[in-house]
Amino acid sequence: MKNVKIGKIWDNLHSSYWFLPTIMAAIAIALAFTMLNLDRAGFYGPLEKWGWIYAGGANGAREVLSSVAGSVISVAATAFSITIVALQLAASNYSPRVLRNFMQDRGNQVVLGTFIATFVYSLLVLRTVRGDGDDYDSFVPQLSVTVGLLLGLASIGVLIYFIHHAATIIQVSHIIMDASNDLHGAIERLFPEKLGRSLPKPHEHAIPANFDWDAYPVKANNSGYVQAIDNEELMQIACDRQLLLQIKSRPGRFVVKGSDLVMVFPGDKVNRKLSDRINDAFMFGRQRTEQQDVEFPVNQLVDIALRAISPGINDPTTAIECIDQLSAGLSHLAQREIPSAYRYDDDNNLRVIAEPFTFAGLTDAAFNQIRQYGKSDVGVVIRLLEAIATIARYTQNEKDRAALRRHAEMIRHDSHQAVSQELDRQDIEKRYQAVLQVL
Repeated sequence: MKNVKIGKIWDNLHSSYWFLPTIMAAIAIALAFTMLNLDRAGFYGPLEKWGWIYAGGANGAREVLSSVAGSVISVAATAFSITIVALQLAASNYSPRVLRNFMQDRGNQVVLGTFIATFVYSLLVLRTVRGDGDDYDSFVPQLSVTVGLLLGLASIGVLIYFIHHAATIIQVSHIIMDASNDLHGAIERLFPEKLGRSLPKPHEHAIPANFDWDAYPVKANNSGYVQAIDNEELMQIACDRQLLLQIKSRPGRFVVKGSDLVMVFPGDKVNRKLSDRINDAFMFGRQRTEQQDVEFPVNQLVDIALRAISPGINDPTTAIECIDQLSAGLSHLAQREIPSAYRYDDDNNLRVIAEPFTFAGLTDAAFNQIRQYGKSDVGVVIRLLEAIATIARYTQNEKDRAALRRHAEMIRHDSHQAVSQELDRQDIEKRYQAVLQVL
């Protein structure tokens, strides 16, 4: 339970614009106090003879620090405005669901954090400058001012990087690749077992005959998207109470408060304490994440493809790029062992029945909508069939091949009805026959 909650907290922090800049601002505060203490101790003496230390008076130090602080906070405001515009462009041109990738972009967070840290450091050092250089109690923190100058120069370098980075991250190829990387990362994380390993076969008929009559539902205490489920906690609950739990939802699904969350057998053991403990094993949120939801990055790629082939945009090349990345992701998934829905304890007793992701379900999510909305675009249809042929080369069981064959048949049927040109239909038929040969 602890690991799942920590994972959700880290995911929320990673997707925020305030966390990393706050840490960098705290580091700037610590650096300012450290440099000021070194100045008061006269540490800069050995470096002064080499000309590396600021040698001006108090008025000059104020001007330098004021210029650095004023300029970086102005640039920070401009950079933030550019980021907001980029978010608006991404939401309107690609998909609102890709905004999460922009929020997680570490480059933007570092840029904003650098500007804020430089501003905070300059203010803290500026407040310690006293006198005009002739007063006996004047204090000019020469080493601290020098570090402030270096931070100002670093901010200029960060600004140059930000200009390049802002122009890069709004390119559609970059957005598609980010979603694809999320898909591959989710597959590696959720399906670590590769096909070919000797895994014990579950006893899928170990469900009690009276399960449907004697099981009692645990209702959801909250509404929202299931972002993560602590499977270890549910297994521990089932073992401690000698229960059989059937999970009625999975990560990525929306749950309404009061709906069935888990079926508990035997039902007479359900009480308020057990219900709350089971609910605590489910992490809810306002939006889906890829933490345990491998279908979410698939939907991101599909959304981008649908926007691209919409009548107002007409950009089939972007849709084809999305199909290429979907084919790479599903080829990766086809080589992984999808865990069984039946989970057993150490004594080989059935304890948890999950609702797992399936290869057929993910192919439905990847191809159905693109097929429905792109059936009249010959280039998109041909690339869909080529993608299925590519994925088929990596499938190693008949059930997965049957899912691919079903999609190939639907693509062929819909396109033949939507495409009027005979030569185009012949090209589609040629790709369809190639798919059948691979399958």
